[in-house]
Amino acid sequence: MKETSSGLFQHPGLRRFLVRMRTPIVVLAVLLLAQFVRQEWLLPGFIVSMFGEFIQLWCFASLDKNATLTARGPYSMVRNPMYLGRFFILLGFLMLLGNGWLLLAYAVVYWLYMDARVRREEAHLRPIFGAAYEDYCRTVRRFLPTWPATGQPLRYWSGELFRQNNAGFNLGATLVVWALVAAWGVWGLPLTRG
Repeated sequence: MKETSSGLFQHPGLRRFLVRMRTPIVVLAVLLLAQFVRQEWLLPGFIVSMFGEFIQLWCFASLDKNATLTARGPYSMVRNPMYLGRFFILLGFLMLLGNGWLLLAYAVVYWLYMDARVRREEAHLRPIFGAAYEDYCRTVRRFLPTWPATGQPLRYWSGELFRQNNAGFNLGATLVVWALVAAWGVWGLPLTRG
């Protein structure tokens, strides 16, 4: 199963399509799933999603993509914190449906996606950063965070990198979707109750 899913997530045509169509896909998913949202999950889902958003924003404020080997901020604890942040953002939205089986399926599919994506990224970064990247990979885990082992600052935030990486757009888009979901409930549209 892992080889099949890895091949699926590595397919360049599918990746291009999903990147180009991500906004319409999200809008369509929100519209289709909104009728199944359980109101009691609004606050817990929002909190989980914002936890993930904070991780992503911290990543954006630490990452100088393909220019320097980033081992500071969240990258001092885990090599791929942005994917962990994205996992929690989406998990918060899926929590709104109140279905444990869906959350389990999401976790499995996301793990397969993340594993394939990270392997592709690592193959891209090795020739760029060479021995320094190999040392970083030996020091910092791929997915499970640990206390910083890189000697780089954990407390790091660059406003310039934050802007350069369009972090404000990411935050804005996430908040707009949450605002729409919350407004759906406030205006009495059919949110499912317990």
